[in-house]
Amino acid sequence: MTDASSMTRRDVLKASTAPLVLALGSRLSFAADAPPNILFILADDMGYADLSCYGRRDYKTPNIDGIAAGGTRFTQAYANSAVCSATRTALITGRYQYRIPVGLEEPLGMRDVGLPPEHPTLPSLLKKAGYGTTLIGKWHLGNRPNYGPLRSGYDHFWGFYSGGVDYFSHNGSPAKSAPSELWNDDERVQPTGYLTDLLADQAIHAIEGYARKKQPFMISMHFNAPHWPWEGPDDEAVSHQLRSIYGFDNGSLKTYASMVARLDFQVGRLLKALETAGVAKNTIVIFTSDNGGERFSDTWPHTGKKTELLEGGLKIPALIRWPGHIPAGSTTEQVAISMDWMPTLLSAAGVSPAPDYPPDGANLLPVLTRKAGPMRRKLFWRYKYNSQSAVRDGDMKFLRIGKNTFLFNVAEDTLERANLKDRQPEVYKQLMADWDAWNSTMLSDPKAGSVGFTSDQLADHFISER
Repeated sequence: MTDASSMTRRDVLKASTAPLVLALGSRLSFAADAPPNILFILADDMGYADLSCYGRRDYKTPNIDGIAAGGTRFTQAYANSAVCSATRTALITGRYQYRIPVGLEEPLGMRDVGLPPEHPTLPSLLKKAGYGTTLIGKWHLGNRPNYGPLRSGYDHFWGFYSGGVDYFSHNGSPAKSAPSELWNDDERVQPTGYLTDLLADQAIHAIEGYARKKQPFMISMHFNAPHWPWEGPDDEAVSHQLRSIYGFDNGSLKTYASMVARLDFQVGRLLKALETAGVAKNTIVIFTSDNGGERFSDTWPHTGKKTELLEGGLKIPALIRWPGHIPAGSTTEQVAISMDWMPTLLSAAGVSPAPDYPPDGANLLPVLTRKAGPMRRKLFWRYKYNSQSAVRDGDMKFLRIGKNTFLFNVAEDTLERANLKDRQPEVYKQLMADWDAWNSTMLSDPKAGSVGFTSDQLADHFISER
């Protein structure tokens, strides 16, 4: 029996290595000679099993799988939130998103809040260390002119500010004649073409430019795919037929497969561009998602989707490749979360976090480079819609949805079916108390928005009453 106080042999090993990880993380310098470049590829709403290297059965993703083949595949990676802009806040700051107002939005809608320009970010800290920084794709952390990538550490931005746009009209309006929502720095642009292709073209251009200048770079390649609207590269006619890009009346597994296949193809082009430019060997490549899967995603062996704190709404694919540093073809059971990437990448670059904004995330490099074993984690979540809260400590997870509470061993029960709260009441009470103590240190705002799916939108979200 596993609980928060009596551990398995595997938990004992994880716990015993944690001090070593922290000590190594403070001393190791991975960038003494040539700082590594960083290509951070973020998919939008991709489920845990939406890549063939994670078990997707109806299509293949050979190029993205190649990142795993050349590096490490995480089996226990989590998003900071079950929705996009909240996770993106944690990703760029390395801290729980609930520490600043924009991170309370689930997701950010029409309110005039955003990432404060004075807040240190991963790109701003790397920029101070001499990196070139570029964001291609989705921002969704506040609208111009008060907020934006150029005010939060990026030298260059090519993409859109909102949560999603049509793949062909590049706007969020059913009126296809509406202006494009794509921006090149501070200039609105109106290119033609499929959005996934256009974003990849811009990233390749950035790779080539930095390589010519021999400048270390961080490129945040934040694709829109496979986020709605459900449009593959040959579906421009579908784009003209949509009454709303948020619609529940289109899409299929076939369409979803075409969207992910195109995403995989463009990732292949990005990896090829690194090779052609001669910078692949000194470039860290990461591929992950901002939250769990949506309507057509595969989240097996988990239940739940985006907007839910069940494992399927939080567990995500995560791959990292760094030739010569991270063993190729490896997997890790290290429990990880989106906010870990900031301290991990800063460590790789030999850059220190801002002292007044210490990361909540962990530096994973000692684990990834096999300098230390996996460490035990205690992670917290909350989600306003349906009054959800969760904490994972070791293998145990406390979950609250509305008035219902659960205790699961998520290492053994990935489907979250066996509620152990009556069998292990002390663990249950302790994790509830831990969550309450953590939550008391975080911000709250009754006006912050939160969304979730309802029974009239998705048939599998039917309402059952006792």
